[in-house]
Amino acid sequence: MADVAMPQLGETVTEGTITQWFKNVGDAVAMDEILFEVSTDKVDSEVPSPVAGVLTEILAAEGDVVEVGQVLCRVGDAGDAPTATPVAPAEPEPFEAPALVAAAPAPQAAPPERTPASSARESGPAMATNTEGMILSPVVRRLITDNNLDVSQIAGTGLGGRIARADVEAVIQANAGSRPAAPAPVSEPTPQPTTVPTAAPAPTPVAATPHAAPLSARDELVPLNNIRKRTAEHMVMSKATSPHVLTAMEVDYERVEQIRKKHKAAWKADEGFSLTYLPFITRAVADALREFPHLNASFGGDHLVVHDTINMAIAVDIGFEGLLAPVVKGIEGKRLRQIAREVKDVADRTHTKQLTPDDLSGGTFTLTNAGQYGTMMQFPVINQPQVAILSTDGVKRKPVVVTDEFGNESIAIHSVGVLALAWDHRAFDGAYAAAFLNRIQQIIENRDWEAEIN
Repeated sequence: MADVAMPQLGETVTEGTITQWFKNVGDAVAMDEILFEVSTDKVDSEVPSPVAGVLTEILAAEGDVVEVGQVLCRVGDAGDAPTATPVAPAEPEPFEAPALVAAAPAPQAAPPERTPASSARESGPAMATNTEGMILSPVVRRLITDNNLDVSQIAGTGLGGRIARADVEAVIQANAGSRPAAPAPVSEPTPQPTTVPTAAPAPTPVAATPHAAPLSARDELVPLNNIRKRTAEHMVMSKATSPHVLTAMEVDYERVEQIRKKHKAAWKADEGFSLTYLPFITRAVADALREFPHLNASFGGDHLVVHDTINMAIAVDIGFEGLLAPVVKGIEGKRLRQIAREVKDVADRTHTKQLTPDDLSGGTFTLTNAGQYGTMMQFPVINQPQVAILSTDGVKRKPVVVTDEFGNESIAIHSVGVLALAWDHRAFDGAYAAAFLNRIQQIIENRDWEAEIN
C-alpha cells in the first residue's frame, strides 16, 4: 500500500485545491498515469501517479484545499481493492437539480413580502444542518453555513453531482442579485425624521451590474475557472498600477521569410515542428534588450530593478479558456534553434498541464503572439511587475518601397507586420521605447539569418 501525497509544485507553493479526480476507488492505476488535477494560485496541473496498482482510498474530495505533503489517496495491490461502495467520489444527492444554478426559491406558506433572504435569516443555523451526512469540502460546507443556504436548491456540477465551491458561489451571487432593498417601515403612523434609516443604502444587485438587459430564462451563468479568475485579477491590477502607453512599428520580414521558405522542410524533419516567425522575433528582442536594459526590468516602489538575466515569458492561450505566460529562462546569447526548442517546450507543457508554478515565475519581459489570427495590432496588458510587453501581430504580403544600393526606388511585395509595445511610463519615456523597437526592427530586417539558423 502506497500513500500518494500532495506534491511540491513550486518553491513558493504551500497548498492547492483538488479540482478533479480522474480515477475512482477500485480503478487500476498505471505508473505516470494522470491521477488528479490540482489548482494553485498560479497554475492548474495534472498530477501523475508515482506508483502502479489499484486506487483503494481517496482522502481528499474535489474542492478540498490541501497542503503540500498531505496524503490524498492510497494505491495498493488488486487484492486491496474495496468491495463496498467507496466513500469518495460521492453519489448524486437525492434531490432534483435544475438545469442551471438558481437562486433559492420563495419559502412556502409565507406572506408575499417575505423574501428568500429573510427566510434564510429567520431559519438561522437550522438551515446548515441540511449538509450533515453529505460529502462536501470544508470550504463548501462553510460557505453554505455562513450564507444560510438550502442545499436542496443547489445544483452540484462536481463528480457524481457533488456540490462544488463554484456552485455555491453562483447561488450566493444569484441571491444577492434577486434580493430587493428592505422596505421602509409602515407600522409607525407618525413619520418622524428620526425614523429614517441611517444605515448605508442597499448595494447594487450583483447579477444586474454587468448586464445591459435583465437576465432571461435562456441566459447562462458561467462560473469563472481558476485561471480565468487569476487572469482577471492580474489584468485589473496591472491597469490600475501602470500608466500604459502603446508604441507600434511596422517591420519588413522579407529576409526572415526567405529563410523560412528555404529551410522549412528540413527544419520540420529535424525538429518535428514548424519554423514560425516567433523564434526570429524572440532572438531579436533578446539582443535588443541587452542594449536597452531598462525594458528588462521590474518596477519596485520608487525604484527600477534592472535584471541582469533575460527571462522571456511567452503568453500561451489555453483553448480560449485562459492565458498563461511560461518563462524561458536565461535566453540571452542563445541561438535561434535553441530558442525555438525551448519556446515550443513551454508551449506544449502549457497545453498538457505539465507546468509547475516555477515555470511561471521569474519573467523579466513578455511576448504575446496574436499574429497567428492575422491581427493588425493589439494593445496588450503589462505582465506585472514587468515594465513592458511586446505583441507580435500578423504578417501579410504587402507592396513596399525598396531602395537598391544605388539609391533607386521601386515597388516590391514583401512580408510585413506590426510589433506593438505596451510599456509603463513610470519606468522610461517614449523616446527610449521607440529606440528599442527601432533596434528590433533593424535586427529583423538586416541580420544574416542564414548563418543564425545553421
